[in-house]
Amino acid sequence: MALPVPHPGLVISYSYLWAEEHDRGREEGVKDRPCAVVIARRVAEDKTIVTVVPVTHAPPADPKAALEIPPALKAHLGLDTQRSWIVLSEYNEFLWPGPDVRPVASGADSFSYGVLPPGFFRQMRERLLSLIEARRVQHVRRTE
Repeated sequence: MALPVPHPGLVISYSYLWAEEHDRGREEGVKDRPCAVVIARRVAEDKTIVTVVPVTHAPPADPKAALEIPPALKAHLGLDTQRSWIVLSEYNEFLWPGPDVRPVASGADSFSYGVLPPGFFRQMRERLLSLIEARRVQHVRRTE
């Protein structure tokens, strides 16, 4: 099973560790979930640091800190039909691929759901950057 090359907009299956779980001492995410790659930066010949934001069904407490995924995009990615949001108030950063990148489903031979369209990705990135500038984003570094 080949891993995809990480790049901005790629949606992967990942065991996301929420900032509040990390603050309580957890080191592993509770469940695997779709996550969007925001940045993939090569720091050495064989090392890439990847930044991901999570997808959730839970409506955001602050609508400005999330971006709802349109139904057509969810269908394109093969996600369920429930409303979902990309959470932009926090992110995980890890060394690719790391132990937390997972197959999209049990027995699946893929680690990714697909790629976000450029316009949607730009909207997500711009909202995330504005939250970072306002210092309203938590970050969990998974790779020490």
